[in-house]
Amino acid sequence: MFTGIHDDVRPQLETLSLDRERPLVITDADEVLFNFMAGLEEFLGTRELFFDWSSFALTGNIRRISNKQPIEQKEVGALLTDFFDQRCAHLVAVDGAAEGLATLSEHAQVVVLSNVPPKYAAKRLEGLKGNGMDFPLIANVGSKGEVVRYLTHDLNAPAYFIDDIPHNHSSVNRHAAHVHRLHYIADDRLSKLLGPAEHCHTRLYGWPDICAHIIRHIETGEY
Repeated sequence: MFTGIHDDVRPQLETLSLDRERPLVITDADEVLFNFMAGLEEFLGTRELFFDWSSFALTGNIRRISNKQPIEQKEVGALLTDFFDQRCAHLVAVDGAAEGLATLSEHAQVVVLSNVPPKYAAKRLEGLKGNGMDFPLIANVGSKGEVVRYLTHDLNAPAYFIDDIPHNHSSVNRHAAHVHRLHYIADDRLSKLLGPAEHCHTRLYGWPDICAHIIRHIETGEY
């Protein structure tokens, strides 16, 4: 059981204490709680690079200012490593995110499930706490479905998953279909490049709507 969970993630899950009788909100961080793309664009400028907004993917869209050519995949990986190392703790929070989580925490438990590399988990926590979002963090590796199943498999209350990446919704649908899946992309430019995730239950466009949607379901059982 839960064989697909990365070895770096298991210890984080084993030390997390949840109330099995209380609703649970599992939220992504980048482009849900933090303005990842705006921060990345600023960082790219310091490297003589830019993002051309042709599609949702990073690979192929990060290009050199000098000749407009895309950088290679291996360069994207190294760039993201540097970005998380230098900027992870300092990303600007999405409008309404801290207030939204504070409101939701009155009705449910909140866990941040982020694919930030585990070695930068402390920096992500610093960013969360510095922006008034002091909630437990799971620094995940790989798809999120089995981790969500682990967190919710014996929960006796509703659970909600908020993420911007479509394949994460598909993964949760595959492994934890009982979890209600909310698709949200904070950056308007990125949001316009992508329709609702195939396996989400609903696409929402701001933290007030996210809060209202979840609280309505907790209180009435209706979406």
